[in-house]
Amino acid sequence: MKLLSVNIGRPRPNPWKGLSLTGIDKRPVDGPVAVVVPGSEGTGAVGLVGDRAYDVKHHGGSDQAVYAYAREDLDAWEAEFDRPLANGVFGENLTTLGVDVNSALIGERWRVGRDVVLEVSCPRVPCATFQGWLERAGWIKRFTRAVRPGAYLRVVETGEIRATDTVEIVHRPGHDVTVAVVFRAMTLEPELLPRLRVADALPEEIKAQVRRRTTA
Repeated sequence: MKLLSVNIGRPRPNPWKGLSLTGIDKRPVDGPVAVVVPGSEGTGAVGLVGDRAYDVKHHGGSDQAVYAYAREDLDAWEAEFDRPLANGVFGENLTTLGVDVNSALIGERWRVGRDVVLEVSCPRVPCATFQGWLERAGWIKRFTRAVRPGAYLRVVETGEIRATDTVEIVHRPGHDVTVAVVFRAMTLEPELLPRLRVADALPEEIKAQVRRRTTA
């Protein structure tokens, strides 16, 4: 398991959400990238130095510090799109190889390279910016039905990462709540919401949603 690329955003206009800019245009970079703890939401800070979020209401902060997407899933979409999809095109910071990102457990920890430790926190939920960026009508519904959302991660231990770094799972919690299960519960299958209660590492915002939606 390894990183194929580490991707940093280039600011672009965002007409799809009525915002001035978006950082969804992520491109692979050469050399090491510093990984830091970004702190609270609302500032645009993320986990990779040189990157940032511009939709600060919905992105950034410690629970969404780093976004990972598997090259294998990009390849599957590439076949459906019938056009090449470069690493980073889904707005991911880390394009992985050999990592089953969607089957990762909430709270699972990855050591990336020598020093960095990341913790799986929640799935990505598609938005209008994502759909507009890919220029695919109906993309939000299509992406949702596929249940290949990729994972947001927290920064537990800081350091530097680069393409070709190994990814090692160093901790797996004792429950069965995966990234895909959380995504399904939040989108297509609300009957799964009670299962999420055992996943302590979910962001507080999601845990609050679970409580609201499962209280009789």
